[in-house]
Amino acid sequence: MTDFSGKTYWLVGASEGLGEALAHKLSIEGASLILSARNRDRLEEVAAALPGRARVVTIDVSDDESVRKAAQEVGEVDGLVYLAGVYWPMPATDWNVEHGVKMADINFTGAFRVLGHVVPGMVERDHGHVVLTGSLSGFRGLPGAVGYAPSKAGVMALAQSMRADLWRTGVRVQLANPGFIKTRLTDKNDFRMPFLMSPEQAAGEVMTLMRDKSAFDRHFPAAFSWVFRLSRFLPNWAYYRLFA
Repeated sequence: MTDFSGKTYWLVGASEGLGEALAHKLSIEGASLILSARNRDRLEEVAAALPGRARVVTIDVSDDESVRKAAQEVGEVDGLVYLAGVYWPMPATDWNVEHGVKMADINFTGAFRVLGHVVPGMVERDHGHVVLTGSLSGFRGLPGAVGYAPSKAGVMALAQSMRADLWRTGVRVQLANPGFIKTRLTDKNDFRMPFLMSPEQAAGEVMTLMRDKSAFDRHFPAAFSWVFRLSRFLPNWAYYRLFA
């Protein structure tokens, strides 16, 4: 069981939604937090509402120099949770290059930028905890998600590759794969979202993952996740007949 008391965690994407809810749960358990996103005013509001210690460091994960400066200001941390993400519904029949590139650059490449400044130090110290946020949509291609699903599939593969390299070291890598969470991002959807979770419910699932030192990943809600996990074993003709 992970003890968060006295540990320093950097939450990237902490200004709202899952990031804000997770900040509250980690703070209650005694973690000292560094909250990052682009909106300083909103981050200050989140920090002021926490019961424990927290400081704010702004970051634009799509900008190399911004990531470098933020990482330098943050310094050494015990853990990093990458929660930054953007989303627009986008089918291949209504292509939007700007939105697609932003989803790739923030959801996946942004994670890679931040990790590049944090993981080498953790490896050198042989100590650290990295949590990446994937998505159930990353298991297999879905309609209307030509930008989002690939970006999250990349995050999932990144976490899996890191786990393969680091699992015998003191650097722990974990992957959280949520379904639908009620946020301003999912408010863009015009379809029914099964098993829609509140940010607080989703943060509880992430905390369960983070507490478990033996677990690599967690997919939630559990019942809904099996639809996506089992879909990988369907032959193409069956999968596209059901999901396309």
